[in-house]
Amino acid sequence: MKKLKEVSTSRSKKSGSNTKSKKKVDDSNRPRLSKAANYLNIKSLLDLTCQNMAGMIKGKTPEEIHKTFNIKNDFTPEEKEEVRRENAWVFE
Repeated sequence: MKKLKEVSTSRSKKSGSNTKSKKKVDDSNRPRLSKAANYLNIKSLLDLTCQNMAGMIKGKTPEEIHKTFNIKNDFTPEEKEEVRRENAWVFE
């Protein structure tokens, strides 16, 4: 982690920029970034990515969420129906 901060600091000094730059992350890569933040124990990044993904999911249908995050839906129609029966309260 210390080495990562040193590299980051040296790059910003080389570019002559004292401001923090913001990088755009592809929507399908956000879960990977969140997983990396968790693995590296970077709580602030984990909180930020989780909050961002929650905002992206809020109010969307399962199909829209699958499309946003490039999630393959491999449930059979029978499995889908079983999940709906087990979680009927969600669909009320």
